[in-house]
Amino acid sequence: MPLTRAARLVRWFTSPFYGQESSYWRAVTVCFVAASTFWLLNALNKTYSTRITYPLTWRYDATRFIPVQPLPTEVAVNVTGRGWKLLRKSLMLDVKPAEVPISRVPTATRFVTGRSLRPALQTAMEGMQFNYILTDTLWVEFDALVTRRLPLTLSPDADGSALPYAARFVPESIAFRGPARTVNRLASPYPVHLPKAPAGSSDGAIIVPIGGPASVETNVQEIQVRLQPRPLLTVPVQVIPEFNNFPVGEKFQFFPATVTVEVQCFPEDTARLNLQELRVMLNYRKLTAPDSSLEPILVQAPALARGTLIKTPAVRVLRAR
Repeated sequence: MPLTRAARLVRWFTSPFYGQESSYWRAVTVCFVAASTFWLLNALNKTYSTRITYPLTWRYDATRFIPVQPLPTEVAVNVTGRGWKLLRKSLMLDVKPAEVPISRVPTATRFVTGRSLRPALQTAMEGMQFNYILTDTLWVEFDALVTRRLPLTLSPDADGSALPYAARFVPESIAFRGPARTVNRLASPYPVHLPKAPAGSSDGAIIVPIGGPASVETNVQEIQVRLQPRPLLTVPVQVIPEFNNFPVGEKFQFFPATVTVEVQCFPEDTARLNLQELRVMLNYRKLTAPDSSLEPILVQAPALARGTLIKTPAVRVLRAR
């Protein structure tokens, strides 16, 4: 039987090890460790050609330019070297990164070719022979580094209306530093988001962290906000709704004929509040049975409105006879 023969072969091979004393096993272990060490030393003294990733550093004027995306930190290359050198590289022991200069204006540089990386890699690889690079192109993107100081304001509430509070900020403005295309797009005044809108009046101060794009730094990480109640005026307005998707050629009656909308604004904005900008729509496709009613939809609010509320919950729609 094949299994019987295999068992006899294993028993014959292991029989010399049965019944041996502990000193025997210690000697066997020492011999095994010594043989492994000599084998490892011999292997590390040989020369190999292999693929590795080599670290990179970038040289450019960091006082005037900033990378829009993180720059590549390593590149795949093929090298030839002794096992000792390759082991030190794998363990990152005393490895000198290849320094890649950006000779032209960084904002005009979109990529770095493998050919331009070759001199930097050859200079940095001490004890190893650089053969060729496995990456044809490294993509980079830079922008001008600018600083812009912006005043602060409270961010609107979740529904887009302003909070009924006046705020004092400490400091009153924040300096943003980062890529020009990002910093120049920041709103002025810069909105500050409260973690939770306080109920009623508040004489205390709230510590609020400053958010912003990941590539932009600020001169402070948080600000102090002191809130004071700010009154709002409520103006009721009767609006004739606009009709959307109604059947062409048919006539309808609406009950009520106008929709009541409450518009909130600050007292100083009352004279400039243009109520003609208020638009409400009825969409025939939203018609519900059995009461044949439509819910008014706010399409546009006045530019200076700080809040709007449709007080007419539904408009009944009947075909005219």
